[in-house]
Amino acid sequence: MTSLAQAAPLVALARRARRPYATLAMTYVLLTVAALVTLIPFAWVFLGAFRSTDEIRSSPGQWIPAHPTFDNFIRLFRDNGFSVYLGNSLLVAAIMVAGNLLFASMVGYALAKLQFTGKRLVFGAVMAALMVPFAATFVPQFVVTVHLGLIDTLPGIALPTVVLPIAIFIMRQFAESIPDDLFEAARIDGAGEFRIFLRIFLPLTGPALATQAILTFLFSWNSFIWPLIVAQSNSTYTLPVGLAAASQQVHTTDYGLLLAGAVVVMLPVLVLFLFLQKYFIHGIAATGLK
Repeated sequence: MTSLAQAAPLVALARRARRPYATLAMTYVLLTVAALVTLIPFAWVFLGAFRSTDEIRSSPGQWIPAHPTFDNFIRLFRDNGFSVYLGNSLLVAAIMVAGNLLFASMVGYALAKLQFTGKRLVFGAVMAALMVPFAATFVPQFVVTVHLGLIDTLPGIALPTVVLPIAIFIMRQFAESIPDDLFEAARIDGAGEFRIFLRIFLPLTGPALATQAILTFLFSWNSFIWPLIVAQSNSTYTLPVGLAAASQQVHTTDYGLLLAGAVVVMLPVLVLFLFLQKYFIHGIAATGLK
């Protein structure tokens, strides 16, 4: 009886130790199931891109292509000018990402580490801009674009979003976590603000820069309404606009072409995220985004 009484606390302790492992295993199972459910549409799109339009129409629920073909991708680039749309999207995305990385970092650094009159007012304006839907600014932006002579040009598509409020917010929040002593020590040594920004601030903000690079690239890559309004010819179409135009025939939709275009649109985003996912997760956690 004495030995049983002594063993009882050990048994209870072992049961409590096993509970976290069981909970962890159940969490992984649920996350795996959720991930598989999320990936189902992407898998169907990818497999459907290798099926002909007639096959998709005859058996839309079929997963495995009966006669796999690259004809959709060949027609996409040979007959529909998708290489031009791809180049336009890459150029617009490069302008937007570069602009946000530079200018949003400058504004975020100033709001976090510099003291100037109207600082709170500027940050309040940034937060207010976050609450305004981008579609609500289409009309004034279009009027400004027309007066600048940028209609039907790639700069006209990229420049209105070359500095996004969310990018400024990310850099400001991340900059708040950097100790002020680093910047004060540099100022005592005679370094100017521009040198401090380039040599001290930017090297420490890798996760935040990766986060805003991904978010800005996604915003540019998936943008449809604004490029549709500004672009007036095929030579300035971006991928989403070109894909919508190419998939429409006289009275039908070319689903094979549409699915192949969707795969082409998704691949750069997946590659970018795979390379930067570690920094992206760190940046999201550090800036407090939910």
